[in-house]
Amino acid sequence: MTMRIPVLMAALLLAGPAVQAQTKATPKAKSAEKAQAKESMEATFARQSLDQVLDAVNAAWFGEAYEKIPAVELEGNLSIQFTAAAANAKVEQAGQGALKGNFTQGGTINAHLKGTYFANADFRTEFKGDFGTLLYTRTGNKGFLYSKELNAYTTKIDLPPTRPPQYFRTWFTECVNDIKAVYTKGTMFKATLGREDASGGQTLVFNAPTGAYDAKKREQSMAESLGFWKRGRLEVVFDKATKLPQKMNFHNEAQGIRTRMTFHYSGGRPTSVTLENQSRGMEGPASLTLSYNNQGRIDRLAGQMGFPVGVLKFDLGMSWLPNARPVASIPPVGSTKKGGDELETLLLVNLAGKVLDLQKVGFNLRSVTLTSK
Repeated sequence: MTMRIPVLMAALLLAGPAVQAQTKATPKAKSAEKAQAKESMEATFARQSLDQVLDAVNAAWFGEAYEKIPAVELEGNLSIQFTAAAANAKVEQAGQGALKGNFTQGGTINAHLKGTYFANADFRTEFKGDFGTLLYTRTGNKGFLYSKELNAYTTKIDLPPTRPPQYFRTWFTECVNDIKAVYTKGTMFKATLGREDASGGQTLVFNAPTGAYDAKKREQSMAESLGFWKRGRLEVVFDKATKLPQKMNFHNEAQGIRTRMTFHYSGGRPTSVTLENQSRGMEGPASLTLSYNNQGRIDRLAGQMGFPVGVLKFDLGMSWLPNARPVASIPPVGSTKKGGDELETLLLVNLAGKVLDLQKVGFNLRSVTLTSK
């Protein structure tokens, strides 16, 4: 500190004449520089604050409860229900009155998921339902994806990270760091401070404008689908004492996404999340509930989302496994081996048909394009 003060004073004395000369020559330049400096200080404070919020989330939501836990077993159901009246109304709207919907009853699309997931990226997932029956597994650098309907498999799989974590506490930390890399470390988002919330919480705003929404766009790449959160406008309201988020608003115009979330806590852990979804074609209320076991780990994750044409529901049980070991699997006897691109194309064609059925009854979904990952 004793060295910093003289150095700072010397810098100010040397810079003084130059600043004065510039001010006399261009009066507006000084105010512009002040505005830029103020914006930089505000942005730095906003990014530092979001860093603290994310650290608080990592400690309170996950933390020590997941130390030395290498795996989790997850099993549950997902369903999409739509009403006949809503589906017919959508058909008539799309046809501008020239077409009449012929749905006489609603429908339901069901799926069952069972899998074991390791922090080190090993996994085994069984997916059964109206979209098909799949088995996807990987242990180390080896694994396969099998389709029962096609009776075919491929051994071309995504490889695990080079240095995967061994336990889930580290895994959660790396997830938080990925968010930090985009919002607080990267330059894509402009960070500012918002107004103080009515509850007394501080608002942080991160904005990276997107293109306009294209209602005619019916498919997109997997990167676009999974990376929707890397652009848009994020507003976070956090409690000044605990640093935990109270509310979060997210808007991505290009994807048609607009949602508001309110977090509810007990003992620092979230017990439920209330959502107000205003995404295009999927407007409606939604909710998420969480329960915990005696060790403070999540043991159930359930929720639902209401749409103008129906509702999506899911209910997943979670069992954390401190002594689990990966078990290598082999494809079913009699199945045909195919190239990775070939099997992926066949699966995407089938998926596109199912998504098209949902699009027809009014669900605002986009298929994964066959030409770009």
